[in-house]
Amino acid sequence: MLAGSGLMKALLATVVRFSPEFATTTTYAIWFAAADAIFQFLPILLAITAAKKFKANVYTSVAIAAAMIYSATIAVVPTDAGSVTLQTFAGSGGHVTFFGIPVVMISYLSAVIPTIIAIYAQAKLEQLLARVLPESIKNFVTPMVVLALIVPLTFLLIGPVSDAVGSAMSSAINWVWSLSPAIGGAIMGGLWQVFVIFGVHWGFVPVMLQDLSTQGYSLLTGPLFAAVLAQAAAAAAVFFKTRNKEMKEIAGPAAVSGFLAGVTEPAIYGVTLRLKKPFIYAVIGGAVGGAIAAAGGSAAEGFVLPGLITLTATMGIGNFTLQLIGTGAAIVIAFTLTMVLGFKDLPAKQHAAGADAAADEGVVETEAYQLPTPVAGQMVPLAAVPDKVFASGALGSGVAVVPSEGKVYSPIAGTVVSAMPHAYGIKADTGLEVLVHIGLDTVNVKGKHFTPQVVQGQRVAEHQLLADVDLDALVAEGYNPMTVMVITNSGRYSTVVPVAEGSLNAKDLVLEIAS
Repeated sequence: MLAGSGLMKALLATVVRFSPEFATTTTYAIWFAAADAIFQFLPILLAITAAKKFKANVYTSVAIAAAMIYSATIAVVPTDAGSVTLQTFAGSGGHVTFFGIPVVMISYLSAVIPTIIAIYAQAKLEQLLARVLPESIKNFVTPMVVLALIVPLTFLLIGPVSDAVGSAMSSAINWVWSLSPAIGGAIMGGLWQVFVIFGVHWGFVPVMLQDLSTQGYSLLTGPLFAAVLAQAAAAAAVFFKTRNKEMKEIAGPAAVSGFLAGVTEPAIYGVTLRLKKPFIYAVIGGAVGGAIAAAGGSAAEGFVLPGLITLTATMGIGNFTLQLIGTGAAIVIAFTLTMVLGFKDLPAKQHAAGADAAADEGVVETEAYQLPTPVAGQMVPLAAVPDKVFASGALGSGVAVVPSEGKVYSPIAGTVVSAMPHAYGIKADTGLEVLVHIGLDTVNVKGKHFTPQVVQGQRVAEHQLLADVDLDALVAEGYNPMTVMVITNSGRYSTVVPVAEGSLNAKDLVLEIAS
């Protein structure tokens, strides 16, 4: 979606370059709204993917991101001139407080890092609430508490810290620029996209706007063309080099939108940063090109998105030839390094023979999992378990652990399909089925010494507490506390292999699964 929207913006920018009057029409306004909306409201889409990554409630995550955007889009603060947004109120000198605590309001439109941190905090809070709230009220009290705490935390701490870091970086680079424009240009050209990722680039915007209002240009903008077009070049190289069809479909449009319109979100988040090395190659190219452009005193006349189309905005300030050389060098370096040094390509999705025809028979796409231990302790091969049913693999392949503590955790995120005091079956959304059996023959204790923390039908996150166990009491009654984890539908997968041995800490990976 980022790639498609970026390409649309690039096409609109191309049309406007040749027909400026088109930009004054409502037709253009509607198309631009369609193309630009995803970038303005990026926190909402990012909240969805972050929720999946951190095992958070996706609907609550969207509500948190919406509240961040709400502060800049919805008028809620009454003033003599009418209601204004929180951000506008703060920008016009109003004092925003939360229970008397001053709030530094910043723009959360397109915010990346603040959104990720907020959703991570949400996930941790939800895990805590899942352990302490009664089941009867958990579904509606959890989102209420999360919203009431995480949104103010974002406004009070997460956002302002990002803004403060950006301001500090801006001051530092301005100081370096006064010593050597080439060094300052190398830093801006190399790290500009890094600043964008972390949201600290907003600290430079007031300085740029001030320069533009007083002298008509800002030297800080000169190296940005090299930074942006280097990312586009790296994405283009990935398009030619990757064998992954999905990646090729993303990289092509991402490169076009980066080159033409200077829209690099599709290239960064969909391609270069995802593959890591191409992003680094682009940083190197941007640093070299930015140094050359800054050494010539190049700058843009006006606040423009750096791209090939807007490169003409630098013709009147500084040495335009050095700007072209610097930008060209950035493109060549990023493209060449990506093509020659390469990157770890994403594996192409593979299907079992007849996958489409046999979908209803359980044939699935290639899947890979790495499961953590359900309990800390000493690893034991499944074949060494003193229980013939488990040791033979009749219930599935897996591992066993002699526990060192009485806390047993879920190795996967999913739904609890069976919950007994001594045994828990969890099924992931992908179909993976795991059984965690605490102790051998412990069904005979009839729940004594076990304190279950989940119930059948409950959704659990990875490493969520399943049960507390009094190990000493079990051993005192003559039971072996060895905890077994098996994949009960092992036949669905080609390999279920232990990947650890010896002493294990909580969250250590112990099992690798692939289909």
